[in-house]
Amino acid sequence: MTKKVAVASKGGLAVDEHFGHARYFRIYQIDPDGITFVENRDVEHYCLGGHGDRSALMKILDTIEDCDAVLVARVGDGPADKLLARGIEPVMDYPWEEIDTALKQWAQNQSDCTEERAGC
Repeated sequence: MTKKVAVASKGGLAVDEHFGHARYFRIYQIDPDGITFVENRDVEHYCLGGHGDRSALMKILDTIEDCDAVLVARVGDGPADKLLARGIEPVMDYPWEEIDTALKQWAQNQSDCTEERAGC
């Protein structure tokens, strides 16, 4: 099964960016052949020090709407709810881990989840 995942990263090496602070998302495709970097997608800065720019959030959601998940260092409850409503899983399980390692672990968890029970 092919999955597309967005990653919030400051420098492209680690999952080290807060969702609301991201200036771009790195997009990866995960399939049985492995993990492939697809592209960077630029976004407007969302978090404005205690509150967020609603229109910027909507544009971010539109920008990554074809992704199954987004790996971030942190994400607030409001944006997390909006991601889930669009079918995008907000994942905060791998903060400051290398992107490749985090994606492999996430993909393995998805595989284990699917094999153990549907709807994990």
